[in-house]
Amino acid sequence: MLWSKSICHHLLLLASQLICSWTIPVSVDKTEVKTPEEKPSESPQSVDTGLHYDRYLREVIDFLEKDPHFREKLHNTDMEDIKQGKLAKELDFVSHHVRTKLDELKRQEVSRLRVLIRAKQDMEAGNGKTVDHQALLRQFQYLNHKNPHSFEVEDLDRLIKSATTDLENYDRERHEEFKRYEMMKEHERRELLKTLDEEKRKKQEEQYAEMKKRHADHPKINHPGSQDQLKEVWEEADGLDPDDFDPKTFFNLHDTNGDGFFDEQELEALFTKELEKIYDPANEEDDMVEMEEERLRMREHVMNEVDTNKDRLVSREEFMAATQKKEFLEPDTWETLEESQVYTEEEMREFEEHLAIQEQDLQQRTMELQKQKEELERQQEQLNAQKRELQQAVEHMESLKLQDAEPVAQDEGTNGGGAAPAPPANPQLLQGLHPDTPAHL
Repeated sequence: MLWSKSICHHLLLLASQLICSWTIPVSVDKTEVKTPEEKPSESPQSVDTGLHYDRYLREVIDFLEKDPHFREKLHNTDMEDIKQGKLAKELDFVSHHVRTKLDELKRQEVSRLRVLIRAKQDMEAGNGKTVDHQALLRQFQYLNHKNPHSFEVEDLDRLIKSATTDLENYDRERHEEFKRYEMMKEHERRELLKTLDEEKRKKQEEQYAEMKKRHADHPKINHPGSQDQLKEVWEEADGLDPDDFDPKTFFNLHDTNGDGFFDEQELEALFTKELEKIYDPANEEDDMVEMEEERLRMREHVMNEVDTNKDRLVSREEFMAATQKKEFLEPDTWETLEESQVYTEEEMREFEEHLAIQEQDLQQRTMELQKQKEELERQQEQLNAQKRELQQAVEHMESLKLQDAEPVAQDEGTNGGGAAPAPPANPQLLQGLHPDTPAHL
């Protein structure tokens, strides 16, 4: 199929729009139906994929896109060939300037990874854990770290395959994260009940049941992607007469970038009206995290039904074909999130056991840190005592020096300088020496 206007769209659109789906465009009422005019092709803005090597991926794509030969080959290569590495082989034919820049980008990325690995090793060693070097290296399979100097065909092949795999796993990881979120909520609720007496526990349970009842009391939810669901968007968001509903015109209205495809962001925007029936941020019983999970479930369902070539895009042709199916005209009822089972009791039990182990490890670590703290305090006290003893010894030495210095100073005052008067002579001694001398002399 024809991908998009740039290499960025080829490699990143597998899930990059999904990453941006937290910001949903607001639909604007339209009083007239006009088919959008054809616009010159523009490269879509690059969006954060959420990958830890996102910056490196972007920079490589930006420079490859500047090479005319590579860009031409890209537009003539389908997604399966890209995944199988056929596109990577074209790297040998790009310009010397581009190759030189790619070499520089790889050296910078390898340097960054070395810093990250060293920091992780220090952190794990500080926590008393054995560093798994192979596990660390597996996180960086998107480049050939054995050759840190030049960007080769293998590097591009690794980058494409890693990005494709990681982005395709994004939905699964989001579901797992949401499951953990729900189990943690339930765990905290159960722990709270354990702290309450019988009367308060009963009251808490009644409040919980009432909140669940209020949340479940909402208008009928249309099946995502069905005619009824799209007609409601046509009428309430677009401000158009439901009797004039036309699938082709609807597609053109909501293909906001005019590229002939519904990407995941554009598709998820169509479910806002349905979600507003169930979730209101002003209501205590409505969880906005659950709303985003419901949006993801709706988008996945429509993609599974409509995206026949599994490129995570809905083309105009795929959309029009889907509107001819029975499921579009006579859909089954949609099972909302509160009607489905997010986790089993077995999963909840394992989750709580894991939390208990984590808590034990944390308590053990806390005790060890407390012991280390007490030992450091004891050593500090010993150092302080030694410091005081040393200070006392210094003061005692200074005192002895002063005492020894006082007699010396007195002797120097007696004999020095000749300025001090001599002691009076002994009269008897003088008389003995000079018998004729008067005694008073």
